[in-house]
Amino acid sequence: MDVVRDTDPDNTLPSSDGLTHLRLDGTAHMVDVSAKDVTTREASASAVVHTTKDVLALLGAGDLPKGDALAVARVAGIMAAKKTPELIPLCHPLPISKVTVDFELGLDTVAILATVKTRGVTGVEMEALTAASVAALSVYDMIKAVDKHAVISGVRVLAKSGGKSGDWSLAEGAP
Repeated sequence: MDVVRDTDPDNTLPSSDGLTHLRLDGTAHMVDVSAKDVTTREASASAVVHTTKDVLALLGAGDLPKGDALAVARVAGIMAAKKTPELIPLCHPLPISKVTVDFELGLDTVAILATVKTRGVTGVEMEALTAASVAALSVYDMIKAVDKHAVISGVRVLAKSGGKSGDWSLAEGAP
């Protein structure tokens, strides 16, 4: 049996293509963030659930067969943000300071906005994406009895702030 040895024992060298989660030999590792400065970091992400006008009326009134879907989805999104390092293998556990999950009901969509904040050494984009995704999955779970054709789309980071790379936000009109 071949033994795979750590060719970069300090986990400091990125792969030749610059991917920070890959070492020179191409194997995955958790990035060393111990030398990074602690700063306030925030990220927002979104997801969209597409359904019918009738389902949105039930959703807005809290009259779905399973109950108040938005309240359940909000708590699910908050819990998911806190569990991100358990779900995404190379994410660092972070001291989450704040998580918000908000909903905007459209004609045939539920837009979900998740914002996560921390004071730490690495960003919270993955936590925001996880919160938005799980909130969307929870909405889907709550409405599937009345709409088997619901679709989740548009999961993406909208903005981030803090850290060495600075602030970023999705440009207006971006896909």
